[in-house]
Amino acid sequence: MPSVELPPIAPKAGGAATDYLGKPVIVKDPSRIISVASGAAEIVAALGLTHNLVGRDIASEATSTAGIPVVTDAHAVSVEKVLAQKPTLFIVDSQTSPTQSLDAIARSGVPVIQIPQAWSLSEVQPRITALGQALGVPQQAEQLNTQLSITSAKPTKTRVAFLYLRGPSSIYLLGGKGSGADAMIAAAGGIDVGAEANLNPFTPLTPEALAKGQPDVLLVMTKGLKSVGGLQGLLSLPGVSQTPAGIHKRVIAVDDGLLLAFGVDTKNLVSALQVALKNVSER
Repeated sequence: MPSVELPPIAPKAGGAATDYLGKPVIVKDPSRIISVASGAAEIVAALGLTHNLVGRDIASEATSTAGIPVVTDAHAVSVEKVLAQKPTLFIVDSQTSPTQSLDAIARSGVPVIQIPQAWSLSEVQPRITALGQALGVPQQAEQLNTQLSITSAKPTKTRVAFLYLRGPSSIYLLGGKGSGADAMIAAAGGIDVGAEANLNPFTPLTPEALAKGQPDVLLVMTKGLKSVGGLQGLLSLPGVSQTPAGIHKRVIAVDDGLLLAFGVDTKNLVSALQVALKNVSER
């Protein structure tokens, strides 16, 4: 699944932004960028600034960012790893933690700006616009947004359950309204059974919830599927084998770094999901 990426550029200065405390700031030097806002390093690279990236979060797994150092310990910011890269700009979002680390980085003199999160298709382009403005490349952001314009598929009757799985930690969750996966499922033409039932974004998975939702297809992430022992392990979870999806073994697995990233690969992912839903529904 190829990523969109604009030609390399070299901005001399950034633009207007908001810091992590909510105050308006002007980015003066985007020459050495660290982005730990979830998945946003891929957007920075797509804007033509790969050569300016000197650090990233663990969730930015695109080919364009593969050689860039990860400056988090799991999902927590490591002050030592960040400062070791001598950044001139540090990009976060509202979920970046811990706050003490952000405070320490700011005290060191590194500007810390916060960009919007994206949990739906409508939030992808504003996020790109905000990054383009802050990094001094608004025209490139506008161009990228045009390339990433998404046309949703015609709605079908295919019922999909998104399962968030972490076997070793005994975490088994059913995605609901606002999980992020619900937006992807809807754009691909499916019906998210958790969102339809008005469940919270992530609700403990129960046989009763699955029985009520009667999903035709299960959507999972690749690492989650592996964590429960693959397809057979998934089918052995309580209630799964009694659903139409379990009976017919209709499962779609998407890379962890793609499904909820809402970045530059979103358009390609929606298209791939449209095809996958059609293919598995015909089994």
